[in-house]
Amino acid sequence: MNAWIQTATGSLQAVPIWLQTTLLLTASNVFMTFAWYGHLKNMQTRAWYVAALVSWGIALFEYLLQVPANRIGAGSLNLAQLKIMQEVITLLVFVPFVVLYMKQPLKLDYLWAALCMLGAVYFIFRN
Repeated sequence: MNAWIQTATGSLQAVPIWLQTTLLLTASNVFMTFAWYGHLKNMQTRAWYVAALVSWGIALFEYLLQVPANRIGAGSLNLAQLKIMQEVITLLVFVPFVVLYMKQPLKLDYLWAALCMLGAVYFIFRN
């Protein structure tokens, strides 16, 4: 095996599983958010099926990150923990997307959702 592959593999194994999972799920969520909502800004004049095909193309990259993330995470997290982690990441990606990309106002609703998610994190990750 090439030395650079061994180094990269060794370096990746040194990263905690929860962090690998979090980073992959975050990247996955960026693609997911654009696949689900990006067409609302960029493709208003296109037929819905064109937007759907473009969204499916973007979603492919989401799945190429999300599936390995869940497989890696399943090694040390249970299914409920993976799901709550995904939902927290979704909110953390969605709010900046809405405000910065879609140019919509920041709402207090996001704070309430975050507080609910914080409660879910507390109860699902406590031992």
